[in-house]
Amino acid sequence: MRQRMKRNDRYPLVLMLEPLFRCNLACPGCGKIDYEDDILNRRLSAEECLEAVDECGAPIVSIPGGEPLLHREIEAIVKGIVARKKFVYLCTNALLLEKKLDLFEPTPYLTFSVHLDGMEHHHDKAVNQPGTFVRAVSAIRAAKARGFRVNVNCTLFNQMTAEEAVDFFDFCTNDLNVEGITVSPGYAYERAPDQEHFLNRTRTKQLFRDIFSAGSLKRWRFSQSTLFMDYLAGNQQYHCTPWGNPTRNVFGWQRPCYLLAEGYASSFAQLMEETDWDSYGTGNYEKCADCMVHCGYEASAVSDTVAHPLKALGVWLKGIDTKKPMAPEISLENQRPAQFVFNDVVKTMSERAAEAREKSDAA
Repeated sequence: MRQRMKRNDRYPLVLMLEPLFRCNLACPGCGKIDYEDDILNRRLSAEECLEAVDECGAPIVSIPGGEPLLHREIEAIVKGIVARKKFVYLCTNALLLEKKLDLFEPTPYLTFSVHLDGMEHHHDKAVNQPGTFVRAVSAIRAAKARGFRVNVNCTLFNQMTAEEAVDFFDFCTNDLNVEGITVSPGYAYERAPDQEHFLNRTRTKQLFRDIFSAGSLKRWRFSQSTLFMDYLAGNQQYHCTPWGNPTRNVFGWQRPCYLLAEGYASSFAQLMEETDWDSYGTGNYEKCADCMVHCGYEASAVSDTVAHPLKALGVWLKGIDTKKPMAPEISLENQRPAQFVFNDVVKTMSERAAEAREKSDAA
């Protein structure tokens, strides 16, 4: 509301803070862990992380990775963010969570966001390691028993049916009793090793319609806006707002979003002021054609909620309509072709980092 009163059209809601890319899993749908060791061994220091929090000013900080619990300063990072009264979502596969719980204190400002991509069969297949579902569920129960807030972060791929998704949402809500579920359709961004099992926009919308035909917003607890869920079911047409979830990682401020890396800015101000935002998003860029991911569209839905609260309330009260015609799709006729520049961008960043280290060593 403050940003709207200031007439700011572009402002951050969630800072995606990636302090490392190193992980203890090798999920086929993730492109973070196939960097060379030189990059995987890099870390943002606690000081750099807190500088990014202050620089960005977003009220919520999501800490993905990699696996954040591998970071030796994760306790200091979380404590520093909480001390600033920012809400922290620490994203984790939970393999280390029970072991690390003593590092943290329960507070309304901290939520462990545990990755579960469906029930045991689907989750263990998604992360390519048997036994991870059981360990993650055990960690969720342990964290809740200690008084921590816990959220489940779920990515839906094309192997999961609507019936299986319904069973999973029931399990998270009724058995695990988590605070909420963050759900997003898988998006085939260029660095993901597995490019075959992602949903396109049409299949995404139909899947969510099928899910909501069997359930409802009041049956399950989602940690996302009502209008974003309505958007996933094809009832809203939104354009991407990537500046709503800006990303800071070991390379800098990532352009344009969490999933696409086509350049880096040295500061948050530079990211906001010098990025050609209009050249990205569905309808503008081929790489974005099938994306419906929350890091691009949740902020769009939140802005719409603030602008039209009665519309959001109506969807909440009446439920998501799964029968009416879907909202018109954004035309792809004028989208610019994909440019595969990531490797050159990372090479340039790596070269600069190497030069900086050489100068430091020489000094």
